Amino acid sequence: MSALVSGPISRAAVAPITDVNVNLVAAPALPSGFPSHLDSELAWTPASLAVAADFILRLNEDDITEVNAAVAHFKTLDQDGDLVEPTNFPLPTLGPKLEKLGREVHNGKGFSVIRGLKPASYPVEDLSLVYLGLSSYIAEQRGRQDKRGNMLVHIVADNSTKLAAEHHRHSNKSITFHHEEAGDVISWLTRSTAAAGGKCIISSAYTVYNVLAATRPDIIRTLARSDWPFALPRFQCRPVIFYQDNRLIMNFGRAALLGNEAHPRSKNLPSLTSSQMEALDAIESIARATEMEIQTQAGDIHFINNLAILHRREGFTDGPTEKRHLVRMRLRSSREGWTIPTALEHEWERAFKEQGTKNWHLDPMPDFYFPLRSQPN
Repeated sequence: MSALVSGPISRAAVAPITDVNVNLVAAPALPSGFPSHLDSELAWTPASLAVAADFILRLNEDDITEVNAAVAHFKTLDQDGDLVEPTNFPLPTLGPKLEKLGREVHNGKGFSVIRGLKPASYPVEDLSLVYLGLSSYIAEQRGRQDKRGNMLVHIVADNSTKLAAEHHRHSNKSITFHHEEAGDVISWLTRSTAAAGGKCIISSAYTVYNVLAATRPDIIRTLARSDWPFALPRFQCRPVIFYQDNRLIMNFGRAALLGNEAHPRSKNLPSLTSSQMEALDAIESIARATEMEIQTQAGDIHFINNLAILHRREGFTDGPTEKRHLVRMRLRSSREGWTIPTALEHEWERAFKEQGTKNWHLDPMPDFYFPLRSQPN
């Protein structure tokens, strides 16, 4: 199992981009309306988050008792599990702490972890209720994650086919920094951890922006142009970064721009320019220099602000019994949710507004019932 540590494992504070010539005087200006510096709690580095208490909510015995009572109460109502919400999953003491955590995810540091659940002590139905119930205090809207209406995505290793082995959901390979294509908040419950690897690794898009704005404003201009040829989940040219309502929003994934083995890019689609490739590499370089690793343990529930926080996965190895299993949701809060840029609205509407089938698979399903999507995430 992954070892538990008391706090984050810090990388270097901020590493400059050393493979480019920096000329602050001659550098072109930032795009119109974009600030020279983002002064925000979201612009963190690992050094500014010195202890785990900064981002981990540890459930005590009283909290667990309250959670179990909420599960028992909900089950007396004879309602479908996807209807769980704060009004029917009462947490009189823990609830306010979760609501504070939700504000932190949306307008504070941009991420948090709930720790202390023991997955093995719950039947899968009850564990899923706990996950949905606790998450509803953070953000009450749950999004569809593909055109088949899957609401819970199970991220497990599967090398039964070449497609599965290369697919982000089922590969055990490392993945570069990225965002999900929809969802203000991305959440995942760790049912079990790998024998080795598989840590949660995150970085602040705000910090990445501040480094680029100070050293390479031309890259900010490249990222803000609307000529990035995204191919997944549909072809669309749009920016990688947006600035509206005094907030930076970043949204991209390399697979959608470059393709990969499981999702080869059509030769009919435009290729990225050298400036765009340089911009992607700059994001990755700065994000890795300022990343934070969290040693995940079974029962952890992660929440990250998908509009402001980048995440990636290291490679991992499953053992005979220690197998990595995450359950992911895409969330949005009607109260705390950010205004979504017009260029991203289509994916948000597909996830949160479109009517259609909603499937709540409590366990990974065979391909016949739970086929892999054409999208990478």
